[in-house]
Amino acid sequence: MHRRYLPYFLLALAVFLLDQATKYFIMHHLNLYQVVKIVPSFNIVYYRNIGSAFGMFRSLGNAFFIVVSLGAIVGLSVFIIKDADARLGLSLILAGAAGNLADRIIHGYVVDFLEVYAGSFYWPAFNVADSALTVGIGLLIIRTAFGRK
Repeated sequence: MHRRYLPYFLLALAVFLLDQATKYFIMHHLNLYQVVKIVPSFNIVYYRNIGSAFGMFRSLGNAFFIVVSLGAIVGLSVFIIKDADARLGLSLILAGAAGNLADRIIHGYVVDFLEVYAGSFYWPAFNVADSALTVGIGLLIIRTAFGRK
């Protein structure tokens, strides 16, 4: 593997391992739906998500999400090699896709545990992989909007 893009695959691996370690901790130290209040507006809670983002598209089934994730991982890996300007964002998206894919293959669902809320409004629970996906997509949007002309 070439030195120019190896650090981005290593970053993806590090984020993937952090994601899996946090999910392992949650699964082995909390009961399903158990809530641990951390600070106002932020909880740790153990959820199982069988859908995609925010639990949507549950009816498509786990196999669908596995196939889509595998395709995304292959495509992201190719783009990391070919697109030097987008490698950081792509590596975070790769880590997020791989983290949630591992859950789907191992457990049949994605472990979510970060819960943010304001009053009675609760944002759907998420995890480290989802956070990496969001930051990676944000970086790609910023690159597109303000990148090289």
